Amino acid sequence: MRWFFFLISFLTFAPFLAQSETETGLDFPGAARMAVEASGELRDEYAARALREGAWVWGLRAYLPRLSITASEDDRLSEIGTDSFLKNYSVNLEQLLWDGGRISLSRKMEKIELDLAGSRLKQMASDIADVAVSTYREVLQGRRVLEIQEKTLESLREQLRILERESELGLARLSDLIEAEITVALAGLEIFSLAMDLEEAEWRLAEKMGLENLPLLSERIDTERSPRLPAPVKACHLAESRNQELSALRYSIVRRQAELRTVSRSWVPSLHLTGSFGLSGRQYPLSRYSWSVGFVVDFSSPWLSGNMSSSMGWDPPYDRNARLQQTVTPAPDPAGVFSVRSAELTLAYERSRYKTVLKEIRVAAERGVKTCSLLDRKRILALEALELEGKKFRLAELKLSLGEITRIELMEARLDYAKREAAVVETAVALLHAERQLERLLDLRPGELSLFADSAYNGGEI
Repeated sequence: MRWFFFLISFLTFAPFLAQSETETGLDFPGAARMAVEASGELRDEYAARALREGAWVWGLRAYLPRLSITASEDDRLSEIGTDSFLKNYSVNLEQLLWDGGRISLSRKMEKIELDLAGSRLKQMASDIADVAVSTYREVLQGRRVLEIQEKTLESLREQLRILERESELGLARLSDLIEAEITVALAGLEIFSLAMDLEEAEWRLAEKMGLENLPLLSERIDTERSPRLPAPVKACHLAESRNQELSALRYSIVRRQAELRTVSRSWVPSLHLTGSFGLSGRQYPLSRYSWSVGFVVDFSSPWLSGNMSSSMGWDPPYDRNARLQQTVTPAPDPAGVFSVRSAELTLAYERSRYKTVLKEIRVAAERGVKTCSLLDRKRILALEALELEGKKFRLAELKLSLGEITRIELMEARLDYAKREAAVVETAVALLHAERQLERLLDLRPGELSLFADSAYNGGEI
């Protein structure tokens, strides 16, 4: 039930947390948290799991005695002989003494299912958070590229104004003026398209976080930031211990082991203790009483099943009774003889799948670190290319002042510089996405990769 109380507390304080986030600025972890809080489907799944967990707790009832109360009145009118009016009330008790551990195994399997459901919910929350963070970065990228294009458009318009003045003075050709106007118009259309895409991304981000309006975003795309990455070996070790897919597979192996033990013990007899106490008589108050105690043995196998019961009792003041009963059913389920082998093969398959996925996760962790390193190098190269493009643009300005190129060529150089700026932003965002993919593989929250890298190099744990 702790999940249920956590959910209630979560829903109680969520509005205050959301208000704090919107006032101070929303960062990546905050966006992920708010998206998880706003997911109605996730809340329903958590509530359903809380109900299943409560039902599992009440499953302890299987270990306790089973009590039943029976009341009957038997009235018989006879044409020949005396009439009979008999009233019976009895209390029956049955207690499981031994079942070969089947109930314990069943409860263990139910607990494993609950743990698997918790793992799936964690994965579901991680997916929701990742979509929010990805949309957040999409908004940042859109804003940054739109800002670049707006500055570029302003520069192009300034060149167009100069070209218009030169055309009036007869220093520029009319064809150059028309081409410059087309270039400016196309840049304006591109900005309009980027603005529409940005508006849609902002709307999607606000919707995922359950907000009507998008709050202040505190994160920025830092094109100068170089990530702190862990050593590939450290990343592999963390992935092996914390990866959610591997955790789910480990739960599955434990479940298959429990299933194998359950099937293997299906032939073990179960022993029940029974007892009853009854009152009977022709009229109230009932004057006769009786009691009995006994044992019931149930057994089941593919070739033979049945039960044996034995009881003895006393019907005061003079009568004693004893009863022995046996019921046997030959070959109730011959096909069940293959269930043990089937469970063994299923367990072997799960173990083989775990080994395969473990290798894949290790390779993916190592490759994820290398991918981040390569994208960081690509970011540095993009910055160097931007610097060279800036020098090229300044050289174009110098050539224009010397009359070696036309103003149209200068505008084209300005557009090339804007493309390089956008490419730098794209490489920085691609690096952020790669870092988040590695964080997901290592079961880390957004932004924890650097903390893990620092702790790994310092010999600590995150």
